[in-house]
Amino acid sequence: MSIAKEGYPFILAATLLALLALALGWKWAGLVFVLAALAFLGFFRDPERVPPRGEGLILSPADGRVLGIKRVEKELLFEGTETRVSIFMSPLDVHVNRAPVQGMVEEIRYQKGSFFAAYREEASENNEKNALRIVDGKGRKFGVVQIAGALARRIVCYVEKGDSLELGQRFGLIMFGSRVDLFLPPGSRVDVAQGQRVRAGETVIGRLQ
Repeated sequence: MSIAKEGYPFILAATLLALLALALGWKWAGLVFVLAALAFLGFFRDPERVPPRGEGLILSPADGRVLGIKRVEKELLFEGTETRVSIFMSPLDVHVNRAPVQGMVEEIRYQKGSFFAAYREEASENNEKNALRIVDGKGRKFGVVQIAGALARRIVCYVEKGDSLELGQRFGLIMFGSRVDLFLPPGSRVDVAQGQRVRAGETVIGRLQ
């Protein structure tokens, strides 16, 4: 299994501290750092995913649990969308985010903010976040928002405005879990339910009618 490059500094630091502690005869400290290195390996794992095939599929952008499905109005960055699907990423989930549809990155907007627990409703509005507006080949607009949580203090985005995304392509990462909000255009059928577990790049969140 591959590891996201952002995880290597954490893994190497914990490994070196473990070796140093063991060399000095500090067995318990060495054990703690070994466990930390293993935890970082798990946190930053980046498994390969094979997107399902089909017309009009909208895939999950994150691993985790569906927090809620809500009708939205007056979303300035995502004007024209009408449904928000929120996904909570725990520290045990894969942290890499993937494109829900094939399309072009029309806009990227980063916003500083607070660090409320990601499962709280106010996290969508008030937390630090990075928003991508994606337009597919038929001009339909989608929104994906990476939202920092109480533990996540770094949002990573691999793409830039104007980039083309393939379905299920990696576009970023949120360290140590958090939340991703997916905004869908009118006519989208949602195929998941609140509380359901989803996997980035594999689980079908919905379909375009």
